[in-house]
Amino acid sequence: MSLPVAATPAASQPRANLLLVQMPEEDQARWSGQLETVELLKGRVLFEAGAPATHVYFPITAIVSLIHTTHSGDSAQVAMIGSEGAAGLAAAMGGESPACRAVVQRAGLAFRMRVSLVREELMRPGGSSQMLLRYLQSLISQIAHTAVCNRHHSLERQLCRWLLLCLDRQHGHNELSVTQESISNLLGVRREGVTESAQRLQAAGLIRYSRGHIAVLDRPGLEARACECYALLKQDFQRLLPQDPDGVNAATSATFAPVAVQA
Repeated sequence: MSLPVAATPAASQPRANLLLVQMPEEDQARWSGQLETVELLKGRVLFEAGAPATHVYFPITAIVSLIHTTHSGDSAQVAMIGSEGAAGLAAAMGGESPACRAVVQRAGLAFRMRVSLVREELMRPGGSSQMLLRYLQSLISQIAHTAVCNRHHSLERQLCRWLLLCLDRQHGHNELSVTQESISNLLGVRREGVTESAQRLQAAGLIRYSRGHIAVLDRPGLEARACECYALLKQDFQRLLPQDPDGVNAATSATFAPVAVQA
């Protein structure tokens, strides 16, 4: 028995989550009966920092931001999660209450499973628990690189890194529906700084932007302009979770009808 695969409008879009696809078949058979497909709306809060998480989310076409907020109200994105990962996994491994807020950055589909059920599965010996631990290590690496990047690299290079991470999770789509104000909030910087950086990237022919919309015109050029953090993040992920890039598009016969989650 294989894991359920969500139906999506575009053939180029992933129809599964890479972590789930890479599980041993016997684990997939157990998990498939406990997963449900949900439609995540942009801006939906999946869980709050310090509050018990009820579900672990495995994005398919959605993108989730992990956001840390200080006591003074300042906030910044510390990690981005797409179909390569999971949000809320630490809660199933004993963390109970997440350290960050999880917000849907890009609307789309995801699988979800109750934290208590994921915890039960992780108690079983086998490859899945080790794989999920390696994923958590890659997530910690992303958080660490983000912290260093935000402190030591220019805003323009941070913006390049952020755009590239978004593209990786959009699976071939080079256009982003996002405002500069949203980007400034996620990067924890002034909006004027994002505007100036975007203007320079547009003048260099790397992007084209308008209100609420950014199109990447020259990805290799954007990668050359970004700091080393982006390449290091990709290397870390591939080292910890070597994978077939086409694996996430593997088709199976079982499907779930999406359930809308209201924002």
